[in-house]
Amino acid sequence: MKQSESTKPPVSRFALFVTFSRITLCGFGGVMFWARRRLVEQVRWLTEQEFVDLLTLGQLLPGPPGLNLTVMVGYRFGGWTGAAAAVAGFLGWPCLVVIGLGVLYQQYGALPQAQRALAGMSIVAASLLLATFIKVAMVLPRRWRPWLFVMLTFVGVGVLRWPLLWVMGALAPWAVFAAWKAKD
Repeated sequence: MKQSESTKPPVSRFALFVTFSRITLCGFGGVMFWARRRLVEQVRWLTEQEFVDLLTLGQLLPGPPGLNLTVMVGYRFGGWTGAAAAVAGFLGWPCLVVIGLGVLYQQYGALPQAQRALAGMSIVAASLLLATFIKVAMVLPRRWRPWLFVMLTFVGVGVLRWPLLWVMGALAPWAVFAAWKAKD
């Protein structure tokens, strides 16, 4: 059930800033898992379907999908000032953290313990990405054709090691045609 514009809950600019600060401070390796969890499950500003719709739109627009999602949610609940507050929370703290980590890495990055820690964090980040994919896929309609294109893309890029641009260039027209034919 979609909330209408008149019944959406009031959200302060500060709440937008804090929420998106928390999302990005937790989101090492990718924020979509944390964004979905926070916006859908915890603060309940969005439904599952609304999150998937905004995420899809954010991926189609130029720029990082997470930042696009941030701007759209901020704007939805607070207009332009809400979007600015959400973006400040989304980008501010992580920028400071990255600068601090860069200084630490410059000092201690060659240590074997640091190398092992970074390897472990990459596994966690990949797992969070997979968990987000699974949760988002659960909301999508059950059709076999999209999965066929997912598998063909995986085989082309992941197994055969063909360039992503070539695989997308070859499969995209067929995927659009298949979606168009499915509508008929």
